Amino acid sequence: MTVHIVNTAAGRLSGDRTGEVARFLGIPYAAAPVGDRRFAPSGPAERWEGTRIVTGYGATAPQPAVNPAHADLAPLIGPGWVTGDGQYLNLNVWTPDPGTSGLPVMVYIHGGGFMIGSGSAAAFDGTAFARDGVVLVTVNYRLGAEGFLAPTGGSTNIGLRDQIAALHWVRDNIAGFGGNLDNVTVFGESAGGTSVAFLLHSPMAAGLFQRAIVQSGHDEMARRLELTEALTKAFASRLGVPSTADAFRAISAPDVLRAQAALLRHEPRPDLRDEHGVDSGHRRALFLPTTGDDVLPDPVGVPSAHSRGIDLLIGTTLEEANLGLGADEFAGFDEHRAVAELAATYPAAEALLERHGLHTTSVTAADALTATYTDLMFRSPSRRTALRHPGRTYVYEFAWRSPLHGAAHGLDVPFVFDTTQACRRLIGDAAPEALTHAMHQTWINFATDGDPGWPIYDDARTTMRFDVSPHVREDTAPHDTGAEYLPHTTPITQVAARAEHEEHAPNFGA
Repeated sequence: MTVHIVNTAAGRLSGDRTGEVARFLGIPYAAAPVGDRRFAPSGPAERWEGTRIVTGYGATAPQPAVNPAHADLAPLIGPGWVTGDGQYLNLNVWTPDPGTSGLPVMVYIHGGGFMIGSGSAAAFDGTAFARDGVVLVTVNYRLGAEGFLAPTGGSTNIGLRDQIAALHWVRDNIAGFGGNLDNVTVFGESAGGTSVAFLLHSPMAAGLFQRAIVQSGHDEMARRLELTEALTKAFASRLGVPSTADAFRAISAPDVLRAQAALLRHEPRPDLRDEHGVDSGHRRALFLPTTGDDVLPDPVGVPSAHSRGIDLLIGTTLEEANLGLGADEFAGFDEHRAVAELAATYPAAEALLERHGLHTTSVTAADALTATYTDLMFRSPSRRTALRHPGRTYVYEFAWRSPLHGAAHGLDVPFVFDTTQACRRLIGDAAPEALTHAMHQTWINFATDGDPGWPIYDDARTTMRFDVSPHVREDTAPHDTGAEYLPHTTPITQVAARAEHEEHAPNFGA
């Protein structure tokens, strides 16, 4: 292996080369989140003397162990909590040549329900992107209680602040890896996609990237500050301490994780429904971004004033709730139990389930509930996010049905990264090579010049459907599921008018 040396603001780095790609793994982008830096913004990475060897993945954020019986999610989750040296605010860089310049940069934010995951998961290996001329970055950030509570004397949205700090690092250092700091695309899936959607709204992230890709995420999965404060108090009560940053800092990371687990597992759980009776996390995502602070000052449902010049590619899978929900959790549910399940987090539950086939002979209660969650949690809010975005917007849907889980949540990621071989136990052996090439190349094309190859999403609702044979068609996903409980919505009839005021006409591809 050839050794590569790169200078950064904090010191010199030594990476390695595998084939056509140079790798720099486990680079600190901020100070270690220990002591007074817990439950607070971390600050810049501390400088080091000499040359730091970065040829192996670094530590990962504290997180609970996950061992699902129904699927091998390790390629999407990563190794779990790796304590290492405790410096888990790190990132990884793949580049074809640190000595070149002007390459498009893509920064990936991992998912995991804001509780688990890391940038070192096998599905996120950046080798294929670097092989094809992109500087690829993956990022770790603080999760769970450490990243998304609101303790007195601490900060809110710590996980998002970490992501913004990583983007600052990219701006200041990525040219040394061959990247163009004026051509940065931030992308992510699930909680990572939702993070990207909220970075589009954050004044603190303005100017740090030019394009965004939101996979199975949207800008509605957040809580108002007062609800996050209520969750913080419930968490403190579980620990038996005041809901202050100082009190939380005195609790070890393992004890924080145990308190998280107890809060999720034991009844009564904190009631996190808003004034409309809606729980934005659907009793599944306990920790979410918070609106009403300096990171996200605006409520959900409002177009972002900070993203007018940013190109957006956004989409979902066809059967999001098949993995993690669906057949495994809802098997055996009758109609009464399906209604009760949804009513715990959403009003008018029976009417919503009826829209998805409840009370018909051809649809089981479990199938109706799974389809409802697919639209309510993912597809509909994703489309509303697309409609609200003031810049050029493109929409896709991943519809290829794997033999194991159908077109489920997360199964598009290995196609985007061209890592399907590393994910065979999750997606099966039949992943079409043509689909992998199409999605991987589309993401590169979009990151290069903002044009994925099909028309913008306007009142015609033109969408790329990624299947065995990818093709353009009219969108079939509903945009109105759950919209009645948003404070603000953008009617689809306003989208055409929005497009007429774009500064640059889109370059429609074939």
